[in-house]
Amino acid sequence: MKLQVAIDRVSIQKAVQIVELIEGKADIIEVGTSLTKEFGVKALSPIIEAANGTAVLGDIKTCDEGKYEFDLGYKQGFKYLTVMGSSSLGTLQVCAQSAAEHNGLMMIDLLECDEARIEAISGFADAIYCLHTSVDSGATADPVAQVRAFRQRFPQIQHIAIAGGIKQHQLAALAQENIDIVIMGSAITKADDITAACMACRKEMK
Repeated sequence: MKLQVAIDRVSIQKAVQIVELIEGKADIIEVGTSLTKEFGVKALSPIIEAANGTAVLGDIKTCDEGKYEFDLGYKQGFKYLTVMGSSSLGTLQVCAQSAAEHNGLMMIDLLECDEARIEAISGFADAIYCLHTSVDSGATADPVAQVRAFRQRFPQIQHIAIAGGIKQHQLAALAQENIDIVIMGSAITKADDITAACMACRKEMK
């Protein structure tokens, strides 16, 4: 299980400072949606450079113009990009095509997708499907139960990430569920000692 740390709602300068504290400790550094929207994809180079080789995810939440947005993101230096599961099948297909062309990875955000929708888009074998509880809805109450229920309902989906208020004490149990990525945000980025918080979370996952 990889640890993805989401950075959001800060300046680019502050984001760079956070990245410098966690690069090489987090597996994936996420540039969050609000950060991307505020400054734009092309302005994010300093953050990607500060990652110093650690994979960076752009949480661009594409819902249309998939090929254009994914090509742009991969050319900017992102390794992972996100597309909304509610997007048209055509958008998902061209995003998958772009990921393959750029040796990148596609994460499908399942925010507010019902079971019928997930079933309809479950055929992207290389994609990572993200179980996502929105910030506005609060934390994921029981992430382990959520993952188990998802696996039982959609055994054809092999790559899973989970996000939504995940706490350090939940990581050990999640690590036993054979998921690809756990996504954490303020539990690390708002800590008094960001580096220590990141390392403590990594230790909890082992």
